[in-house]
Amino acid sequence: MGEWQAKAMTTIAVLGAGKIGEALLSGLLRGGRAPEELVFTEKHPDRAAALTEEYGVEGLDVTEAARRADVLVVAVKPQDIEPLLDELAPVLKPGTLVVSLCAGLPTSLFERRLPEGTPVVRVMPNTPMLVGEAMSAISAGRYAAAEHLALVEELLATVGKVARVPESQQDAVTALSGSGPAYFFFLVEAMIDAGILLGIPRDLATQLIIQSAVGAAQMLSRNDTHPVILREAVTSPAGTTIMAIRELEKHGVRAAMLAAIEAARDRSVELGQAHEAH
Repeated sequence: MGEWQAKAMTTIAVLGAGKIGEALLSGLLRGGRAPEELVFTEKHPDRAAALTEEYGVEGLDVTEAARRADVLVVAVKPQDIEPLLDELAPVLKPGTLVVSLCAGLPTSLFERRLPEGTPVVRVMPNTPMLVGEAMSAISAGRYAAAEHLALVEELLATVGKVARVPESQQDAVTALSGSGPAYFFFLVEAMIDAGILLGIPRDLATQLIIQSAVGAAQMLSRNDTHPVILREAVTSPAGTTIMAIRELEKHGVRAAMLAAIEAARDRSVELGQAHEAH
């Protein structure tokens, strides 16, 4: 893969410099990429100018980005994919690697709309990419080879952790880790409100809960202890925690979480199906 990979690393274009696109640009620069190796597209001129000023990376239109880059990272919203593919199809260079960060969109959509044989790797990232702690799941399309997956892993490792999954699992991954941060934010928000209910000032309640969340996440990530064991270590006989757990179970919080994640998976499937006829 040496010759292809060396060439592919020459220029990486991020198509759509929203929050995730910007986070990837920032991570690649932190990971040692030179600004000259990166370009981006952004439909809002003011934002494009601000990004260039902050990162020293050039903003281009889609056609020029496709002509110049060896790797195209597609980071637009799923509803914006059709016009982008219309722009890319006639100008994409043979052998260009297309990396899709678009939720719910299968690699087959890109393969159908882009030149025959275009290698596509599908990625489901999440917003902790903004702080270098993303969980990204990647899947190879029909024409993507081992070296393509390895390059995408290398790129995404600058902004978090990466796992390879079969594409058939991507809708489930979207529901679990793609949307996952929102579930934690929702829980933290509710716990802060509980602190206010109990008479704790908002700023203090926020500090107490956020640090508890950070500490709990570190405990989970630094050892192989099952979360049940960690929870039981906090749960004393006839203590305060078990009373809280009883209320959570009484209100069906576990069942609600299962149903919520299943609903997110179903929506991811719908997003993909909306493009099947195109």
